[in-house]
Amino acid sequence: MGKKIKKLIVGTTLAVTLFTSTVSFNFANQIHTVVNGDTLWKISQQYNTSLDEIYQLNPQYRSNPTLVVGSTIKISSNTQFTNYTVVKGDTPWLISNRLGVTLNELLKANNLTSVSEIYPGQVLKIPSKTTVSQHNTFQYTVVRNDTPWTISQKFNISLQQLLDINNITTGQSIYVGQILLIPSTSNNNSVAGNTGQTTTGNSKTFTTHTVVRGDDLWNISIQYGIPFTELLQVNGLSEKSIIQIGQRLTIPVYRIAIKPTPGPQYGELLDWWTEAQYVVPIGKVFTIVDFQTGKRWQAKRTIGANHSDTEPLTSKDAAIMKDVWGGNYSWGTRAVIVEVDGRRLASSASSLPHDIQFISNNNFNGHFDLYFLNSTRHVDGKGDPKHQANVLRAGGK
Repeated sequence: MGKKIKKLIVGTTLAVTLFTSTVSFNFANQIHTVVNGDTLWKISQQYNTSLDEIYQLNPQYRSNPTLVVGSTIKISSNTQFTNYTVVKGDTPWLISNRLGVTLNELLKANNLTSVSEIYPGQVLKIPSKTTVSQHNTFQYTVVRNDTPWTISQKFNISLQQLLDINNITTGQSIYVGQILLIPSTSNNNSVAGNTGQTTTGNSKTFTTHTVVRGDDLWNISIQYGIPFTELLQVNGLSEKSIIQIGQRLTIPVYRIAIKPTPGPQYGELLDWWTEAQYVVPIGKVFTIVDFQTGKRWQAKRTIGANHSDTEPLTSKDAAIMKDVWGGNYSWGTRAVIVEVDGRRLASSASSLPHDIQFISNNNFNGHFDLYFLNSTRHVDGKGDPKHQANVLRAGGK
């Protein structure tokens, strides 16, 4: 399975509205006693605060940041906490992901380590250094090429708003898969829908799978239509983890709402990372319709990470593809519609067979690339302008 896993989807999480309802409380300032190896930056990271906050409470360090072992530093404790009661199936990663905090923040706030176990009924503190009501926010999952500035522009909020609500400092890096809170405004709900990060309609719940004889993690991820790496993350596992008969695994279940289109000839514009990959999971069979000619053929998503690695289902389907591309397979891209489970999705395809092949009797030596909104290339993780232009065309934009 090693070669297959190299092309798996790097976990993403659906953006959802945050419904946690708990009471917040504050603590007085803390005192940190300097130990060998401490720096102001290291201390700021330890207490999830900023250098500016440390300087404000300890102005003597503005001109001379040298620390003396045994000296004390005031630390701002304006962090707000909400109480969360653990339920069956919860893991620290699952809770941090659901409530929009990092795993390290959750562990630190509750004196836990990466191997600590939690139990149903246990009350955990959820940190939040913002005074913005979490009922007026929704979650956004960072994708490739995102920066705090581009995200703030996408949702019609100021950069400072985004930084403040997520306790991010200017210049601090964000990473793919990181969940950020976005303050709701009168202008950004429609923006969220247009980018695939919708605040309503989509939903994410969880179910439990009990391991039986013959199960492995790869096949379980295929069975439930979720990325392999997401299954690992939710359950605190690695690729080398061994599962046991009777072991219970938490399985994310996504329901992706149908989006309106400008007309019946167009397809839904679904974001690859948060929507399309769950509607067209690995193993899914569907029909592809060439947007220009209307010619149709069947295909199957057989693997894929940043986009869908797809194969024609039969030799007849491969022949139709070849005809659509003028008699020769190529890297040339075409706008297409993917018909799946009664839905029509905007997409883009090239036809050149390459790399891994799973269907051996279709007269097609490899797979072809199928892109959706915000899909990226495997080779460099960047978007492909030609594919994205086709996706928008198929979506009526």
